[in-house]
Order: sequence, then structure tokens, then C-alpha cells
Amino acid sequence: MPGQKGWIVVGVDNGGTANNGTALDAGGGFLIDRMAEIPSYVRQGPDKAIRALVDSVDNVLDLVAQPRSAVRAVGLDTPGPASATGVLSSRGATNFASPEWWGFDIRGALEERLGLPVIYNNDGNAAALYAHHARYGDQAAQHSSVSAIVGTGLGGGLVEAGRVVGGAAGMAGELGHVPIPMQGLLEDGQPMPECNCGQQGDVESVASLTAIEKNLLPYWLSRYEGHPLTQGVSLHKAAKLVRGYGEDGDELALKIFEQQAKALGRLFTIAANFTDPGTYFVGGGIVEAAPHFRDWFLARVREHSTLRVEQIKVAEFALVPDLDMAGARGSAVAARDWLLRS
Repeated sequence: MPGQKGWIVVGVDNGGTANNGTALDAGGGFLIDRMAEIPSYVRQGPDKAIRALVDSVDNVLDLVAQPRSAVRAVGLDTPGPASATGVLSSRGATNFASPEWWGFDIRGALEERLGLPVIYNNDGNAAALYAHHARYGDQAAQHSSVSAIVGTGLGGGLVEAGRVVGGAAGMAGELGHVPIPMQGLLEDGQPMPECNCGQQGDVESVASLTAIEKNLLPYWLSRYEGHPLTQGVSLHKAAKLVRGYGEDGDELALKIFEQQAKALGRLFTIAANFTDPGTYFVGGGIVEAAPHFRDWFLARVREHSTLRVEQIKVAEFALVPDLDMAGARGSAVAARDWLLRS
């Protein structure tokens, strides 16, 4: 444990276009209450991207008027897939498509450049960790939670006793690729949804933006001839417009989000029997929706989650807070927790 007060940790959330940073002090208080973004340059290769991560740390320090010497550790999160120690997949990934990134140790490279310990999580786990600590605060170590974050794919994570469950290879918490029952979720004649990972019928094949574009919207548009989303709009663009239609009560859009809520409910039913968490968090674009719509969606997720009577009495369903900042903040929490255990 650090032997002096006045230290801070920095958290950096690495994305395809921008890095967002934050700082957390020794007392557990966040020192930045807004986005602190700079370009990430990940598509320009490791060298420039690592320099951008260093610049992100320095940008945070400028904003909080602290010297580099005050930093005891840095938390980093990136999109996956990656190992538990921050080695990116040897098969590439959406954000790290260039062969230069395949098998690249992004955590180690940043640690070497900074000369500071760097603690790594994938972005879903970082957001899950922040949601958990935001809900439980000083009591985080006494509780568990599961977070499902609906974005282009389906991310999230498991937190047990206040710590992310990473697994032996760092692949725990890949909730999007958990197979779920499709009976009663799909309509008669609706094709079995396919995931980009190659599976059929996993959570991400239903509950993600990609699922809307590739699996759900094509089917429902065939059932609603003449719908405005069929009028000269590509499926890619139409998928991004579905949420707005849902907010306005459009029947087709609500059918889609009902199926997504069922998928998340079935995922949480599995979690209830496997980890029995205290809180089930939902995050993603739905969090940014109009309040009446996100409340409707969360209520539908809860309705489709089958919990035992004893669990219903103690479990809660909640939205991931501060979603745009959740990754950076979760990364900072991970760095602080590591430091306090050292």
C-alpha cells in the first residue's frame, strides 16, 4: 500500500477514434467530471497509438494540475479480444485490424513508455467495474454484479467481491457469446440469428446493433411492408434509426427491442443460477435513450429474467451510470484497487 497521501491514479479508455481519460485520488474521488478526450490514432499503428496513450495521461495531468510524479499507477482498457495481461488477439480485431497489432502487448508497451505500473482490463470489464463501484462504494468488496452493455456487439463483465472476474486466459465475462434458448423469443418462421463469432443463437446475435442490422430488422421489415425504414435507407443506417422509432412508440421498433430485452433476460437468468449477483446492470445506447423508453426497456429486461423468490427479494436491476466515462473510470478504479492491494 502506498505510504503517502496525495497520490493519484489515471484511467484511460482506448477507443477506435479517441482516448478518454480521468484521474482518481487516494480517497476514491474522481478529479474530472467530464470527458477528457484526445485522438487515439489506433488505425495508424502501435507506435503512434502508444504515444497517444501517453499523451492522454499527460492531458489528464494537465487538467487536474498534477505532475507525473504524483501518479502511482495507470489503468488501461481497450476493446477486445485480448488476454488478461493486455496482449491483443493474434487474429486481429475491429479496432486493431492492422497486422502490426496482432499479438501486440499494448499494456506492456504503455508501461514501458510511462515507467509506471499499468493495469489492464477490456472495455466491457472496465465499465462493469465502474458500475459496481458506483453502486456499492466502500462496500463494493461485499457484493457481486453482472453488467451487459449493448453496443455494436454485446460487452459487459462479471464482478465478484468487488473485483472483475477475468479468468485464466482473460476471456471471462464474454457475455455476448453465451448461447441462450431461442424458443419463445423468435417468431414462427423467423430465421435463427447468427453472430459474427460464428455461433447461432448467442446473446449478441439478438442484443446488439449488429444484430439489429443483420438479423432482426430484415425480418421485421418483411412483416411491416411500407415502413418508413424501407424507404431508400440502407440497413446499416436504418439499424441506427431504430432506437428513435422505439422512443416514439413505433410498433416495429418495439418488437425489436422486446426481443433484445428477452435475450438479456435470458442471459440474466443464466447469471442468476450461476453467480447469483446482487445487481444486474444494463448499459449501452439504451442508456442514452429518452427516460421513458430506457425505463420501459429495463422493466422488460427484468420481466424476462427468471429469478427465484429469494433472489427477487434482494436483487436489483439498474442502468450503467455515466456510460461515456465508465470505461476510463473503471480503469482508474482497477488501478487504485491494485495499488491498495500491493
